Amino acid sequence: MSWPGVTMVDACVRRDGRGGSPTAVTDDDPAATDADRRAVAAAAGTSHAAFLGPGRTPDGGRPVRFFTAAAELSGCGHGTVAAQAVRLTRTALGELKDRQHTGGRTFDTFAVRRPTGIEVWFDQGLVALRHPAPGERAAVVAALGLTADDAHPTDAPRIAAPGAPRMLVPVHDRAALFRVRPHLGRLTAACRRFGLLGCFVYVPPMGDQPGAARMFAPAIGVDEDVANANSTGCLAAHLLDTTGAQTVAIEVEQGDTLGRPASVLASARRGPAGITARVGGLAVVRDGR
Repeated sequence: MSWPGVTMVDACVRRDGRGGSPTAVTDDDPAATDADRRAVAAAAGTSHAAFLGPGRTPDGGRPVRFFTAAAELSGCGHGTVAAQAVRLTRTALGELKDRQHTGGRTFDTFAVRRPTGIEVWFDQGLVALRHPAPGERAAVVAALGLTADDAHPTDAPRIAAPGAPRMLVPVHDRAALFRVRPHLGRLTAACRRFGLLGCFVYVPPMGDQPGAARMFAPAIGVDEDVANANSTGCLAAHLLDTTGAQTVAIEVEQGDTLGRPASVLASARRGPAGITARVGGLAVVRDGR
């Protein structure tokens, strides 16, 4: 079917408004099939598409669904940044506090107009953390093509799940990060075997220096993501857990290897139920088509 009214958004751009992850945002059509929705992402040439549903859920959330060309996702961080930026542009407000319902969960969102775009933050919720089993770790590291020299000297891989689990894999420095050339077939097989969304390879932030990362998720049709906001929240949770701090705030640069420089902000804190994260990014809304 032909889908009218698609707005293109560059989500999680750098501070100067450059780059970002191109994301298609449109109003949902109750008559559409999921195949129709997957086709929107494919036709737009974006890794993800966001579909804004009508009305609100009983708990006050505005429905949003996310699709890649291959499947529906239970959540999408940079897609949420894009969706909430579009919602704000449809108003005359300077900022918008709202609630979004995605993947069976309703959470708080906040969008505010800035000189270079629209800044969006959302509550990621609880992030569960565990150490990977030896077989999990070995399969993913081998599929990434990492060597012993690439390993980070003090950090170690972790499984993080704000819903869908993914493996966080630290490397020694940015040079090692940019050298990663995964075997996509082997990585797809490993992720499907162990039930992982994908793999977030990163260099941790150091002092005032932002971290850097690359997200590979071929099992859901995204060989490499320009920006993965949810994984950045997971990294904040992991760093909080390993440092023993009560709160942590990070910035992680992504997208450089794809020619789309991106930046994601995240914070994490300890609470009675565990570690929760909050994720943010700056979006530039282009003209609709």
